[in-house]
Amino acid sequence: MNIQDSTTAAPASLEDALLSILANASPGTLSAPEIAHAISPAGDWHGLLMPIRRTAVELAMAGRLVIYRKGKPADPTDFRGVYRLGLPRHD
Repeated sequence: MNIQDSTTAAPASLEDALLSILANASPGTLSAPEIAHAISPAGDWHGLLMPIRRTAVELAMAGRLVIYRKGKPADPTDFRGVYRLGLPRHD
């Protein structure tokens, strides 16, 4: 599966792939490059980094995943630098 970068909303297939990969990594978190490698192991995964970020922000705002920065949940509308993604915990 290879999803190209675009300025439009992320296709549902990227959302599905991202959530599926995180579900298999549960209860841990993954970085955007780790997710990109899982989606496109032999392809150009660098082009997936921005679509993954945009999709992660949309999913975080909907409460379907959590964006972590320095081990703590980050505001999906205002985070920079290295981040990791994980599914919401239901403790």
